[in-house]
Amino acid sequence: MAPSATRLPLSAPILCGSEREYLNEVLASTEWAGGGPFSRRCEQRLQADLGVERALLTPSCTAALEMCALLAGLAAGDEVIMPSFTFPSTANAVTLRGATPVFVDILPDTLNIDPQQIEAAITPRTKAILIVDYAGVPCEMDVILRIAQRHSLPVIEDAAQAYLSEYRGQPAGALAEMAAFSFHETKNFGCGEGGAFVTSSPELASRADIIRDKGTNRSAFRRGEVDKYTWVGVGSSYLPSEFQAAVLLAQLEAARSITASRLELWDRYQSALHDLAERGYLRRPTIADHVTHNGQIYWIMVADAACRDDLLAFLQRAGVGAAFHFVPLHVSKEGRRVGRTVGELPQTIAAGDRLLRLPIHGRITPADVDRVAAQVETFLTGR
Repeated sequence: MAPSATRLPLSAPILCGSEREYLNEVLASTEWAGGGPFSRRCEQRLQADLGVERALLTPSCTAALEMCALLAGLAAGDEVIMPSFTFPSTANAVTLRGATPVFVDILPDTLNIDPQQIEAAITPRTKAILIVDYAGVPCEMDVILRIAQRHSLPVIEDAAQAYLSEYRGQPAGALAEMAAFSFHETKNFGCGEGGAFVTSSPELASRADIIRDKGTNRSAFRRGEVDKYTWVGVGSSYLPSEFQAAVLLAQLEAARSITASRLELWDRYQSALHDLAERGYLRRPTIADHVTHNGQIYWIMVADAACRDDLLAFLQRAGVGAAFHFVPLHVSKEGRRVGRTVGELPQTIAAGDRLLRLPIHGRITPADVDRVAAQVETFLTGR
């Protein structure tokens, strides 16, 4: 049955106030392509917020992940360990280089990659560890980085959902060798489509400049480091336009207030659904004391797939734009064809079958949250 039109969407972009002004500045300028003043201002803000050596805007998080794969030197025969509970872009970045994604299970409380499963999946072919900060909650970086160090492996962080989240006081994306962020319209702050590559390695930053700019050293030319630019390596067109950067800058300038508002809504869901969790009707997210998240997603887990599907239909009929999330990659057609799975992945299967996301964004109110929570309670207690 096709879902009905919803009156309360799952996600929705918001305007922060400066977007039109900045877009008009771009229209009045002679710099519409990538790498202009708005791009530079965005990158400087990202570098300051994250404390990294280099932040480079990209057209999407997908593009940033592809840059990570190129920088990691992935090739046919290599393996990259990653969770199966993620968006296909995470794995596509690997398979586009001819390498094999190796899928492992996730933790039941955060739905992030299980560090113990990483160690068990390492083979002589392993070239990198690719982690995903699900729902904006950073992975257990201390454990993961120790494993990576023992085996001399780089860590790539898919921090698509985690801008302004922190792990032990350090920004998400700043502890891994390289990371990718998303500024898609479904994220807390966005520009329709957009992303960023970040690294704290000067050597990777220099190579990333070349990869992003079609394999040329144009960035060095713009900085006055060379008298002309030319083709110097492998690359592609991973530059967003100034129009994207202009909208994104307005969003980044308001990012901390947006995060604070989102966290209020997230906390309200957490409180409103406490009793249902205590009575065993559902499971809520768990946030460790050493982690600060950004309220990107509010999810619940119910008893089984049938309950999840029936609750989803019930909420949609009530005008609530709830949704499930990822179909685990290891059970997908392409995942079975190109990937390798280590273990049975029971937590991943459970998340794919039983997880439901509830609306959370800047266009809903605390009263909306209360209404959604009440609908969830009505359905679950009335079954």
